[in-house]
Amino acid sequence: MSERALIGFVPTLDLERARDFYAEIVGLTLIESNEYACVFDSGGTMLRVTAVGEHVAAPYTVLGWAVDDIEGDIALLSSRGIEFLRYDGMDQNSTGVWTTQGKDRIAWFLDPDSNVLSLTQFAEDASR
Repeated sequence: MSERALIGFVPTLDLERARDFYAEIVGLTLIESNEYACVFDSGGTMLRVTAVGEHVAAPYTVLGWAVDDIEGDIALLSSRGIEFLRYDGMDQNSTGVWTTQGKDRIAWFLDPDSNVLSLTQFAEDASR
């Protein structure tokens, strides 16, 4: 399967709201939209935001992006209304970034269905 393209899936209770969030706020390219799902391109990876009848948000990250400038991306998303999460016991900076022992930098935010999303700026090669 390592030669095959990965497809990511995220559930939503409100497809129109999710489409607007992922296209307008996050900035993904909308490829297709129908009554069952919205399909986006994210750096060559397909993301299917799928309509579901019931949804319980996971308490962990379900989707994330490797970024080159985490502070710049936080500023951009914040200007579009995104609030970054704070976690008790984690030493996060003023913008919500936590730095790992390996110097990777991570920040978390929610989509409209309370799915936890993240940005990660790797200390070294972001193509891990």
